[in-house]
Amino acid sequence: MLICVTNRKLCQDNFLDRINMIAEGKPYAVMLREKDLALCEYEALAIKVKHICSNSKVMLIINHNIEVALKLCIPNIHLSMMELRKYKIQLDIFDNVGASVHSMEEAMEAQKLGADYIIAGHIYSTSCKQGVPPRGLSFLEGICSKIKIPVFAIGGITSDKKSEILKTGAKGMCIMSEIMNCSSPIQCINTFGR
Repeated sequence: MLICVTNRKLCQDNFLDRINMIAEGKPYAVMLREKDLALCEYEALAIKVKHICSNSKVMLIINHNIEVALKLCIPNIHLSMMELRKYKIQLDIFDNVGASVHSMEEAMEAQKLGADYIIAGHIYSTSCKQGVPPRGLSFLEGICSKIKIPVFAIGGITSDKKSEILKTGAKGMCIMSEIMNCSSPIQCINTFGR
């Protein structure tokens, strides 16, 4: 299963055209990340991306902005552990709640707090986390062996690493740089698998 994470700063062409091509490729989900946007700007963008994802029947996951997810009736939210702890009582209204984890302890806590899935990382070296050592496949495998909810890997993932990630027991993976920079998003998604 593939989650395509957005980052318009990495996109060399028209961002919404790229989102449309990604949605046409039918990944498991598109996560609208765009952490630097003000809430009103994020909401305006989310409206457009929701329309694109709805047309292609692809799940849209809102990253971090609970207010936007609620206002736009988007039932999928992804949070940091700090946010998951803070909003745990209010999350029953969402169909899918995900959390980013960086340790076994966080993974266990996320599951206990009711997360439906976790994203564990970063697994490989990535320009998004310069100077921070990757946690590696053994970290991912350890989490997958202890956690009952789906685990997705993130961080420096390219198509040549797909099989070793899936061997750890991970349900799928998240890609950002690869999908934002590739020449053909549909071909990229096909290489990873949906």
